[in-house]
Amino acid sequence: MLVTLAACCLLLVSMLAALLVGAADIAPRGAALQLLDWLPFVSADSGLAPVERALLLELRLPRVLLAAIVGGLLACAGAGYQGVFRNPLADPYLLGAAAGAGLTTTAVIVFTTGEGGTLLVPGAAFAGAIGGVMLAYALGNVAGRGGGTATLVLAGVAVTSFLTAIQTFLQQLDVEELQRVYSWILGNVGGGWEQVRLVLPYAAVSVVVMLLYGRLLDVLSVGDDEASSLGVNVARVRLVVLLAASLATASAVAVSGLIGFVGIVVPHVVRRLAGGSYRAVLPLSLVGGAAFLVVADLVARTVIAPAELPIGVVTAFTGAPFFVTVLRLTRRVET
Repeated sequence: MLVTLAACCLLLVSMLAALLVGAADIAPRGAALQLLDWLPFVSADSGLAPVERALLLELRLPRVLLAAIVGGLLACAGAGYQGVFRNPLADPYLLGAAAGAGLTTTAVIVFTTGEGGTLLVPGAAFAGAIGGVMLAYALGNVAGRGGGTATLVLAGVAVTSFLTAIQTFLQQLDVEELQRVYSWILGNVGGGWEQVRLVLPYAAVSVVVMLLYGRLLDVLSVGDDEASSLGVNVARVRLVVLLAASLATASAVAVSGLIGFVGIVVPHVVRRLAGGSYRAVLPLSLVGGAAFLVVADLVARTVIAPAELPIGVVTAFTGAPFFVTVLRLTRRVET
């Protein structure tokens, strides 16, 4: 309970900071009153100038909400993949899900135009995410029986490299779209209200399914034979959680591009603080991932202001050393 309360407070504080801090600071009292006035059936005079109101409601608020949604989805998906594969290094980016979604999304950007192409992005990203994970898992099983940590990670790296190579080839087919594709690859949560509305239905479905299966993932963690003896349909649980985690990854990638390491950093921190039960890890990863990406986006907006860093660069600076640490700890446990 204490960890949950701390995570929620961290998310609230990070969102408030992201709303108030930027190239143009906004007075906390005025921002609070403006947000209250924005709610239905509430009227409050914020005293903010029209430019400040537009900055708060049309730029910062949707950006903060999108960062929170994307961060929560990626962290929750990472925890789901780790539960399905019983592998602490399983992650949307290491297992090929993000690379698959990136490939299919790039194909949509290159080969379609107009509103129709935008509508195809979520479905294409979902198909690519599922395909990438399935390919990595199949390759891992073929390369080494038992699907150990090292085998699965190497299979994911191989699949990611292969799919990324195809993605690069597609980019060269349409040089005019190259800047748009690269901007998407580096990650961006500044899509506005349209992107928030686009991702919400997919986010709701995927998160609800993963949270409902938390108890069954705890049962799976004791082993397939033991879980089957307790009446759990192991294959069905794995398939459902895999689909939900891939849907979460695909919807996040579709609206924000490729933002790495969230799905491996946050679940590991949560386990250190709250234990290994997925009934706690999944919801806390959701909240922690949201706070993590909101803070990362705040750093990206302010560290070299008025210029802006791609948010994927910030998460990589944090996540790469963390991943090396986790890999070393995992290797010690296995040996």
